[in-house]
Amino acid sequence: MPKKTAKKSKSVTQETGKDLQIVNIVVSSSLEHSIPLEKMAATLSNTEYNPEQFPGLVIRIKDPKTSALIFSSGKIVCTGARSIQKVEESIQKIIESLQKIGIKITIKPKITIQNMVAAGSIGMDLNLNSLAMKLPNTEYEPEQFPGLVYKLIEAKATFLLFSNGKVVCTGTKSEAEARAALDKLVVILKKLQ
Repeated sequence: MPKKTAKKSKSVTQETGKDLQIVNIVVSSSLEHSIPLEKMAATLSNTEYNPEQFPGLVIRIKDPKTSALIFSSGKIVCTGARSIQKVEESIQKIIESLQKIGIKITIKPKITIQNMVAAGSIGMDLNLNSLAMKLPNTEYEPEQFPGLVYKLIEAKATFLLFSNGKVVCTGTKSEAEARAALDKLVVILKKLQ
């Protein structure tokens, strides 16, 4: 039965030509409150803090599975979530952790998306050697990494392209931007095929 499902989803991908899913969202925010990082590190078990190496504290959240950098100024960088809802849940868990050490955050932190990473497929095989010669703004070193890096300047997106048609898109700030960039990429690749 699983083999049928795999074949079915593959044909759906070929019919639509492409498939894309958000796999990581990087956001920044501010709690607008100074944070005692040493106290946080000493009290909470899911943290790492080494100020000689880096000024921020790392906090790992199990559910949703994310990580965040927290700075003494109250600024946060959160990564690992696959949706804005999961980002908000992660920041809420950080606020709850801070309450355990006596820090009350009374604001609803404003979230700014810095980067969205999406992965998927374009439903066609790619000749990366040929694309490296024909496309501008590419890097391709197959001895070091099997993918071709292509910067799609007009979409402000960078793609990793693989010969099997798998792609990773980074640099966009919304799912709509990622999908629009993928659409542009497919148009460009079809012209070169």
